[in-house]
Amino acid sequence: MNRGGLLRRHRDFRLLWCGETAGKFGASVTGVSMPLVAVSTLHAGTFEVGLLGAAAWAPWLLVGLPVGAWVDRLPRRPVMMSSAALSLALFASAPLAARCGLLSMGLLLAVALLAGTAAVFFQTAYTAYLPTLLEPADQPEGNAKLHGSASAAQFAGLGSGGVIAQLAGAVNGLFANAATFLVSLLCLAGIRHREPRATRARRRGSLAREVRAGLRLIAGDPWFRTFTLFGAASNLVLMGYQSLQVVFLVRTVGLPPGLVGTLIAATSTGGVAGAFTARRVAHRIGTARATLLFELAVPVLALLMPLTTPGAGVLLFVAGGFCVTAGVVAGNVIKASFQQRYCPPELLGRLTASTAFLGYGTIPLGALFGGALGTALGARAAMAVMTAGIPLAALILALSPIRTVRDLPTGPGPLAPAPGAGRLRRGVSHPHHPCRSDVD
Repeated sequence: MNRGGLLRRHRDFRLLWCGETAGKFGASVTGVSMPLVAVSTLHAGTFEVGLLGAAAWAPWLLVGLPVGAWVDRLPRRPVMMSSAALSLALFASAPLAARCGLLSMGLLLAVALLAGTAAVFFQTAYTAYLPTLLEPADQPEGNAKLHGSASAAQFAGLGSGGVIAQLAGAVNGLFANAATFLVSLLCLAGIRHREPRATRARRRGSLAREVRAGLRLIAGDPWFRTFTLFGAASNLVLMGYQSLQVVFLVRTVGLPPGLVGTLIAATSTGGVAGAFTARRVAHRIGTARATLLFELAVPVLALLMPLTTPGAGVLLFVAGGFCVTAGVVAGNVIKASFQQRYCPPELLGRLTASTAFLGYGTIPLGALFGGALGTALGARAAMAVMTAGIPLAALILALSPIRTVRDLPTGPGPLAPAPGAGRLRRGVSHPHHPCRSDVD
């Protein structure tokens, strides 16, 4: 199949792709605008900026588990549309409040918390929806295209966020995010594919029992368990350094807001490279070996980021961030295809929510830890600690059964254990996702 085949021949996937790309662009603008609003407009401290990042991810801890069970009972597309509509209203409210003189850190935190809750519903439904839209043979290509375009949108959005902040003010950047959620909502509304209705027994099942089933699914499967533990450790340190990077670049390195957005955007181009190379490298050396390469070896260059200085020294930040983003996105592409083919479709919502609860649940802790560490040690020293943790977290993969096989398994699924299921089996060859460890 040629590279553009899926986009040309699959209208519904094309709409999903456009809507998801638009949402990622807006979220990336916000990723620059919200901290810059806090730093430059509201004069927030390092810990308050970290608290803002924590608020956006705290809903995964608060509602992540039951959302997975709810999504498995409901059609996924209406859930995604409702989430996009809520996000549109929330991100439009902050700049409107600023024009009325009502903007405060409390309001920013509320917007981040509620938009984060909408994101929990959207991401859980989206991950479970994609396998119903695409045939199994198309899923690796679909994942690669979605992750690649998301990284490209992140690149464009971060750069745009810096330019908007420089020319029109950081607060106005939030209007761009609101507009992109409108585009996302319209694209989702245009999808013709309709999912099969959940059975009455599924809709009336015990919510608590379904939540426990999702957690048992992870605890009882060595592959899901390994990826979940790695995701939790990785997201802790990833969010730790990301919550510090704006403060580090503006106040420690002394860069203007426009250049900060440009530098962060440049690091996100690594995601495009990671998505582009993930399937090719996995096909050549195996999905398990490629996972170790992208998650352990490539991100070692994150150690360059704390060495950033004005002038040519900013290239150290770009090089380190590029490698981190490339490794994370490539690893997410491989893992997303693995999970979609290895997990039974009726459990994907619960798997997504359970892994996100455990993996994304460390993100607010990382943001708080990064902010506290930056306050105690200074932004440069805290960046050094957090970036060193990125390759260290990947040791979980290196010490797991992944190191003993060439490819991640496509079977037996968690509902079809092999005889003697206490032992790991070498998987069959596999043809092939928050920058967060997917937990994409």
